[in-house]
Amino acid sequence: MIQIFDTTLRDGSQGEGVTLSSKDKVRVAEALDEFGVHYIEGGWPGSNPKDIEFFKLINDVRLKTAKIAAFGSTRRPENSADKDPNLNAIIETGSPVATIFGKSWDLHVKDALRISPEQNLDIIEDSCRYLKKRGKEVIYDAEHFFDGYKENPSYALQTIEAAQRGGADIIVLADTNGGTLTHELAPIFAEVKKRITRPLGIHAHNDSDCGVANSIEAVMCGAVHVQGSINGYGERCGNANLCSVIPILHLKLGMPCVPDDHIRHLTELSRYVSELANMAHVMNMPFVGESAFAHKGGIHVNAVMKNPKTYEHIEPETVGNMRRVLVSDLSGKSSILYKASEFGIDLSALEDRSKKTKEVLKRLKELEHMGYQFEGAESSFEILIKKLIGTFDDYFSLEGFRVITEKRGPKEHVLSEATIKVTVDGEKELTASEGVGPVNALDRALRKALTIFYPTLGEMRLVDYKVRVLDTKKATEALVRVLIQSTDGIDEWGTVGVSQNLMEASWLALVDSISYKLMKDERNKRRIKR
Repeated sequence: MIQIFDTTLRDGSQGEGVTLSSKDKVRVAEALDEFGVHYIEGGWPGSNPKDIEFFKLINDVRLKTAKIAAFGSTRRPENSADKDPNLNAIIETGSPVATIFGKSWDLHVKDALRISPEQNLDIIEDSCRYLKKRGKEVIYDAEHFFDGYKENPSYALQTIEAAQRGGADIIVLADTNGGTLTHELAPIFAEVKKRITRPLGIHAHNDSDCGVANSIEAVMCGAVHVQGSINGYGERCGNANLCSVIPILHLKLGMPCVPDDHIRHLTELSRYVSELANMAHVMNMPFVGESAFAHKGGIHVNAVMKNPKTYEHIEPETVGNMRRVLVSDLSGKSSILYKASEFGIDLSALEDRSKKTKEVLKRLKELEHMGYQFEGAESSFEILIKKLIGTFDDYFSLEGFRVITEKRGPKEHVLSEATIKVTVDGEKELTASEGVGPVNALDRALRKALTIFYPTLGEMRLVDYKVRVLDTKKATEALVRVLIQSTDGIDEWGTVGVSQNLMEASWLALVDSISYKLMKDERNKRRIKR
């Protein structure tokens, strides 16, 4: 089995924008362990208080499969191994595994450490031997190995031989600058294997966008240990993305690296880590991205409906993802039929199904030409279909609204107030509400008026609001598209509105958002009655 070494909590946390508290790191570690990785690198205990706290917290967690690794460098030139603060900090964590890096590139030995090549070899060997004597499993990361090998192959090989003499259990070849190209790995690995008998690993950075490819190639060359991070997080361009490495090894190459039945939780793990790291989940990530199995072109959708293999390299459910059909002006009838079926609308069952499908398709293309976009607003598209086939019930009608925004003095905050009049089943309601801005005031006033008739609207709130100017040449007269994300604590949905007037565009998106919530509640009531 190929060993998976996850460094999300250490190397991954060095990525720009990644934020993980000590408790977040424990949660990620628990999720990684549940998924089945073999090693979890927790951090550098000698470098910051957060990592020190993590190691204290993780010692109270009973892990099922993973070993916790503490990271650090080889001893400093001026210290003996037993007196080196960094090595002793690793030991004091109580973690069973020590991961240490040393210099493989003579450039770093001369210019960074400013010691002789022979001194560096002694440091590597001493550090590994000391940690082994203290009962640690030692993983030696040969920093900058590939760059070092290209400059001075003989010396780079001597550095990993020193780690082997010191008793390192696994020797990991690191492409620290991420500049190595995939075709360069095989001849280098061939030379390494002539000199090293210990298991080999790979630690690839992604600066040339080859992190995953280099990791896979290293395994094909004999590496049995792969280091990387969830979602590819890491410094600069990141690390090899384990969310791609794992399914490629496991599903495509038949090289098991986690339990068989755990692969289907990969997308869930990816999204969980991005949420805790306070990072947006990248939509077009292979395997786990929201767009990984999304189809937009009509020809593609038609083929996928007949046989998913036509445009999908694996079944999305295998990695816990799902197939998505996007509706746009590129859509054909197949896209409309498929999307309608997702909403529980069987267009093929209508007597005039061909005519209705054409009407929906024509209207969709017209709206997209106007600036609408339904890829992030599928709830508006569901409402559109129901309106066109005559199955949508208006829950309320607008009599009118007015929004006032004023600033009463140079030191006063801007105030917004919305007044709205709606009719529900012949009964009129006039309501006003204040907000931090005009859209917020309108949203609050609308829901305040309707909650009297539909109490479940009290569960609903907006979680995102985006405005896109569609024709910048027209400046303030340009069309704007408003996308709204709403939630009721259970589900989340998106709606859209387009107009030259920002308030009208917002209103259209708000009305669809509330209508969808009421439609959803109605569906749930019918299910309960059944």
